Amino acid sequence: MADSTHRDRPWVMRTYAGHSSASDSNALYRRNLAKGQTGLSVAFDLPTQTGYDPDHVLSRGEVGKVGVPIPDLGEMRRLFDEIPLKTMNTSMTINATAMWLLALYQVVAEEQASAAGEDPAEWIGQLAGTTQNDIIKEYLSRGTYVFPPEASIRLTTDTIAYTVVNMPKWNPLNICSYHLQEAGATPTQELAFALSTAIAVLDAVRDAGQVPAEEFEKVVGRISFFVNAGVRFVEEMCKMRAFGRLWDEITRDRYGVTDPKMRRFRYGVQVNSLGLTEAQPENNVQRIVLEMLGVSLSKNARARAIQLPAWNEALGLPRPWDQQWSLRLQQVLAFESDLLEYGDLFDGSHVVEAKVDELVSGAKEEIDRIQAMGGAVAAVENGYMKQALVASHAARRAAIENGDSVVVGVNAYTETEPSPLTADLDTAIQTADPQAEAGAIERLASWRSVRDEAGAAEALDRLRADAKTDANLMTATLACARAGVTTGEWAGALREVFGEFRAPTGVTGVVGVAEAGAELAAVRDRVRATGEELGGRLRLLVGKPGLDGHSNGAEQIAVRARDAGFEVVYQGIRLTPAQIAAAALDEDVDCIGLSILSGSHMELVPDVIAQLRESGIADVPVVVGGIIPTSDAKRLIEAGVAAVYTPKDYGMTQIMDDIVSVIRTANDLA
Repeated sequence: MADSTHRDRPWVMRTYAGHSSASDSNALYRRNLAKGQTGLSVAFDLPTQTGYDPDHVLSRGEVGKVGVPIPDLGEMRRLFDEIPLKTMNTSMTINATAMWLLALYQVVAEEQASAAGEDPAEWIGQLAGTTQNDIIKEYLSRGTYVFPPEASIRLTTDTIAYTVVNMPKWNPLNICSYHLQEAGATPTQELAFALSTAIAVLDAVRDAGQVPAEEFEKVVGRISFFVNAGVRFVEEMCKMRAFGRLWDEITRDRYGVTDPKMRRFRYGVQVNSLGLTEAQPENNVQRIVLEMLGVSLSKNARARAIQLPAWNEALGLPRPWDQQWSLRLQQVLAFESDLLEYGDLFDGSHVVEAKVDELVSGAKEEIDRIQAMGGAVAAVENGYMKQALVASHAARRAAIENGDSVVVGVNAYTETEPSPLTADLDTAIQTADPQAEAGAIERLASWRSVRDEAGAAEALDRLRADAKTDANLMTATLACARAGVTTGEWAGALREVFGEFRAPTGVTGVVGVAEAGAELAAVRDRVRATGEELGGRLRLLVGKPGLDGHSNGAEQIAVRARDAGFEVVYQGIRLTPAQIAAAALDEDVDCIGLSILSGSHMELVPDVIAQLRESGIADVPVVVGGIIPTSDAKRLIEAGVAAVYTPKDYGMTQIMDDIVSVIRTANDLA
């Protein structure tokens, strides 16, 4: 029965936000909080996420694009100006550099406490929020890893051990299956890969010996999850119930946790962005609502925090109004509907229980397979999980192309009236400040000019020394934060000790289309014939310049190109324009395909073309794919790009055919 006098408390309501500069992002946060948002979700830019300062060569074009740049303590102060951290619940989407950003956050909180005449230690004990800190999925999906897996796991375990004692309300690890689904994971894979990650980290914390055995329950109790919810909302709701059942079993049987509260599956969610479409983007609103229902309808598997994407994320950066719309969707469900007045709506449902049983069984089989390999870290290093995701994503894309999976407005019901929402595309999205990079570099130089250089150098020396031992690195990291060390310097010092890592691409051995239909067979004939005319097999270089680690699209293009008969050169993520030009020259390629989803296309694509010119291969045609506004696409074509593809161009076989035509035109073939 409904009980309107005892409504459940609503979940924490967030929007994922941050762009251009700390000052701009701070103003956005304070506006959103004033509108009823109950927590912050900080998006950091790619240089911050990958441990580079704004003036590094790889930061070119990326500063302030997909999040806020935080190269030093001064910028962290600006980010949270007039936002009391003692009473805030802050989620920080940060992984490789999570320890560093948490240290900066703590120091700002200490400063706020002192300014308020209160005890800094008491404030630190009250800090509530989350550092994502899930590095394993970075090797599989987002690509913002820095160090090798073993060293990265150490940073994670050190952060967990520190927060359990000093920040008891903080969630130091947010196992993030969200990006696994974005990379193609099936519900079973999302369950299994995320829980295998949790096992790897908890085993590492237990084995490190920094947390006494009697305190280990607290570690388990502070682990949270960040999941994805797609439009198949019944299946997604069952997935969440399966997550809860599996987590309860793992924490009880593997780690001996006896307190049911410590075994509770605690999760936040951002609903699916992968399924948002550029075509008829107004349809994304109902998709977002259905996805929200998947993580809110079942009381026993309800999210603790929800953040929704905006309807126009497939077009570009959402505006404040778009984020407000997404917030209002949550508020209507929580405060106008009667959802929170009832118990679980699905207890006793035979349909739901059967689906949950199926998901649990499949996930256990996959977890056992990963454990037999040596665990999640081993399954990253040997490429197993990455290849599985690429294969699943290829199957998903093939189903959309052949019509087995209907996407309204994309491959079905494509007839449409002109949308007033997108009548002026240039004003339908937020534009990042074009001066953000120059401003960040200027502020960074100013910061370095006034800090104590000797103190910063001493702190970095200590960090390097501690990294060579088994000391908890949070202590040295806090010293670096207080001494004015920058993000790039902190990460650079650890790179010197730990080295860097390039994860497997997952492309090798994956077949995107098992049986070629007439369309793909025709493209294969064109690829073969054109290669014969040019005197060899056609070669396509797929390149990802800059720091954008979202490689799903590049991987799918590489797989389909190989299916179409191209010889594919794909070296993975995080390349400079000069490295891409050098690879094109060395491999004697016929075409270069650049994939950029971070919004840095207007800086990096012209840089690649300039490098090709300097290398004497300006005649090699370039095509570009990404989230690229129409006005930018026109400018890229004017700059010499042969073709531009955006999310509306879902037919990859057609793209392969286009590339053959581009190659023929560039070589004056009829």
